[in-house]
Amino acid sequence: MSKNMKKLITVIAFFAMGLITASAQITNELLRTGGDEQLLREWTKVLSRDEFGGRKPMTPYEEKTVNYLARQLEIMGLEPAFSGSWFQPFEMISVTAKPENARLPVNGKKKAVLRYPDDAIIWTTQATEKIDLKKAEYVFCGFGINAPEYGWNDYEGIDVKGKIVVVMVNDPGFYDNNLFRGRNMTYYGRWTYKFEEAMRQGAIGCLVLHNTEAASYGWHVLVNGHISNNLGIYNPSTRNANELAVRGWLHEEGFKKLMIATGMDINRALDAAKKTGFKSFSLNVRGDVKMDVTYDIQKTHNVGGILRGGGQDGEAVVFCAHWDHLGIGKPDERGDSIYNGAADNASGMAGALLIAKKFKDMPQPRRDLVFIFPSSEESGLFGSAYYCDHPVVPMEKTVACLNFESIGPAELTRDVVILGGGESDLDHYYVAAAAAQGRYIFFDDDNSDGWFYRSDHYNFVKKGVPAVVLENGRHPVDVNKPNKYPMPVWYHKPCDKYHEDWDLSGTLSNLNLIFSVGLSLSNTTQ
Repeated sequence: MSKNMKKLITVIAFFAMGLITASAQITNELLRTGGDEQLLREWTKVLSRDEFGGRKPMTPYEEKTVNYLARQLEIMGLEPAFSGSWFQPFEMISVTAKPENARLPVNGKKKAVLRYPDDAIIWTTQATEKIDLKKAEYVFCGFGINAPEYGWNDYEGIDVKGKIVVVMVNDPGFYDNNLFRGRNMTYYGRWTYKFEEAMRQGAIGCLVLHNTEAASYGWHVLVNGHISNNLGIYNPSTRNANELAVRGWLHEEGFKKLMIATGMDINRALDAAKKTGFKSFSLNVRGDVKMDVTYDIQKTHNVGGILRGGGQDGEAVVFCAHWDHLGIGKPDERGDSIYNGAADNASGMAGALLIAKKFKDMPQPRRDLVFIFPSSEESGLFGSAYYCDHPVVPMEKTVACLNFESIGPAELTRDVVILGGGESDLDHYYVAAAAAQGRYIFFDDDNSDGWFYRSDHYNFVKKGVPAVVLENGRHPVDVNKPNKYPMPVWYHKPCDKYHEDWDLSGTLSNLNLIFSVGLSLSNTTQ
């Protein structure tokens, strides 16, 4: 980093701190005099201002964001969550990798060349300047799933150590309603799981076979997302050497080329993989994988505060809302390049802060209440993953995670939608809280796009902590007042800005519902 760049960052940091102080003073006054809606609007408005630059981690705007959140927790009277600190730092690695000559040559019965990024997009999260695999063997492992509870193991009877596995996206239920949960995708269908399981099996690489319908997004999304700056949590003791050397996606046309090199019938292989009893097999194809790698390692921070409980042997309820968004990027048609993230997720942070204030104004609960604002949700749920591996309260004593994800704006509805129901007694708390409002819970079992696995709460679920996703309902109380800002309009776009005409009637009702659930959980002995 140049001296001029360091000076610029310092100037920006001091400028940011000045704005934080001013904003904190305004909110401190509101804490004494403002109502719920006024506070919710103020926090959302401040955190989504242009001055926060879209809140991208590991930029000067991170310091501004995390300091602002810490200040809000402090003036409310919470304790720092992390051994006297408001911050939980951890290191991230950002990697840009490209195969040599933009080619992946393979040799089997025939020769083929996979072109980057049209046929395949690959990267690594290892801290190395070069990946150089000699004559790596490719193995087709169906969906790449080991799921004892569904009687399914694509890795049974095959040794993939030191090999590159090719696996299909989604899970068998996508093609057969009698398998797994039908079109209601399980976590086994997520590409992140595919990489995790390949690592557990000792593979050196994993390529996920793309299909637009099964993935719920097109190939261009993968190219845009992985051509550069691939992120991962960095382990300084291993330099991530135990991670997969090759991660990536394989286009359907690229898979056809690979299968032509094997001399096998592509359709026969895919059809067999979708059925019970499938046996994985070597493609009898090998190829060199050479990638030039550039990487950068930087620190980012989770933010957290805690309200101490009066009993229950150190148990806790966690309230979670990621602070990060997409930063400054590609301009839209109006030339706006700041992705402010007002709904996603300034509204979520504002909701969590409001709940923290409500609890602070009440008598001490039995259980501890931990308020966590993770980093790097948008790039892969990394902040919550790090927290779950290094928690303030052990996972076995964390009774639930209540996550705030893009909660506003929302009109008041008669129903409340829940994703991820049916897995724990947490459902009953939501049903009771909704009933107390004269509303009802609709348990949505359509998770065909894997939405339930795409926010921070799921890292808690993976550790055995109950969590569900609350979404706004589908039946407005006033059908003549539809939501002016539905999610498809603003999702991950520069137009996700705060507007004074936001309808927050549903947002506030949903927050009160979550507060009611949290209140019950904080004081029950169950």
